Amino acid sequence: MKRIVALTLAGSLAMGLFLTGCSVEQVSTDTSTPVSSGSEGSANTGDRVLNVCNWGEYIDEDLITQFEEETGIKVNYQTAESNEALYSLLKSGGANYDVICPSDYMISQLIEEDMLQPLDYSKIPNFEKIDDRFKNLSYDPENLYTVPYTWGTLGIIYNTTMVDEPITSWSAMFDEKYAGDVLLINNSRDALGMALYYLGYSVNTTDEAQIREAFQLLSDAVSKGVYQGKVMDEVFQKMEQGNAAIATYYAGDYLTMLENNPDLAYVVPEEGSNWFVDAMCILKDAQNVDEAHEWINFLASTEANLANMDYIWYASPNAEALERYPAYYEETYGEPLDMELYEIMAAPQEVLDRCESYLVLPEATRTLYNDLWIELGL
Repeated sequence: MKRIVALTLAGSLAMGLFLTGCSVEQVSTDTSTPVSSGSEGSANTGDRVLNVCNWGEYIDEDLITQFEEETGIKVNYQTAESNEALYSLLKSGGANYDVICPSDYMISQLIEEDMLQPLDYSKIPNFEKIDDRFKNLSYDPENLYTVPYTWGTLGIIYNTTMVDEPITSWSAMFDEKYAGDVLLINNSRDALGMALYYLGYSVNTTDEAQIREAFQLLSDAVSKGVYQGKVMDEVFQKMEQGNAAIATYYAGDYLTMLENNPDLAYVVPEEGSNWFVDAMCILKDAQNVDEAHEWINFLASTEANLANMDYIWYASPNAEALERYPAYYEETYGEPLDMELYEIMAAPQEVLDRCESYLVLPEATRTLYNDLWIELGL
């Protein structure tokens, strides 16, 4: 189990996992080469199997083994780097998944494009344990397609030994005094989003002039050499080893990095940021639907959520698990949980009040995002 022990935060704290084991496969996230699960499913083999795609660093792999042992279902587990990479895999037709775990705005898009199937909630009794504040959200207002998996915030991770003073604003992501030491997150929604926040615009704006202004802010930073490069899962190695000073990434992943580099700090910038929910869905063409429901119900349990919170440091939408975790940590490790760390994982309401959830954007706006992202290069 992962554990943060004896870290002195003292003012420095501002606010893809490759799984191993017989049932878990390492996956390339190169979207130019779609990957299949390597299994044709139970319909053809007679065996019970399940094909899952999730993010890197996003599950306690012991849970996969436990599920397999309890159910006899073999899990083929793969990872994707981002919502956009996952979408590309799905649209290519080369990915044979049953369960996926996209973020809120991408779920809306998949529903809009008729790519998900309604869930049979009678087969997911643990859905009752999901806190009401994570139900009937904008991405699935009638709760037909999803069971929440985790939630959290997007913020700035920075190395306190490599910056002049504590970071509080998105301006640090465009500041040429940190040229070559800043990592740009490799997805257009988050990257353009941080520029929109800095400019005082809604992250869900459809105003082309505002979006282009945000793009220009990024483009100017690129031309000044601010960014070392675009990264997703590579951010772990770069920030943990001090190869970059500043990055935009997610609170749960920051806590994982902090275990390996106590000089790191995390902040939700003063201009606001994104708070997100990632949720489990079954694809419309899934071959192993019963197995998919069993998997979702298993991961929605209090016990699985406690184990996952302890391993991946992302907040649980399971109300019991969220409330019990500090006591669970103390019982497990014999010492109290640092509540400053807990409030980074499970941001308090006053932080969420200055954040926005991403909404699905109209097709024309999504096309604009894509075109600008290609133009940005890097």
